[in-house]
Amino acid sequence: MDELKIDRINELYHKSQAEGLTEEEKAEQQKLRQEYIAAIRQNMRGTLNNISLLNPDGSVTDLAKKDKN
Repeated sequence: MDELKIDRINELYHKSQAEGLTEEEKAEQQKLRQEYIAAIRQNMRGTLNNISLLNPDGSVTDLAKKDKN
């Protein structure tokens, strides 16, 4: 998600607090928020897929492989 969309989310939030939003602005805000959440989830999944767990028996399990099972 680019910085312009994040700025727009913040702009709509501040406007909603100050004076309220039109129906079109509410729909735009909801769409942008959904895109933001999807981007966060994708980044989190990428981070988790690069983590390896050290098991008590000394073996290593990649979370990416464990997720597929």
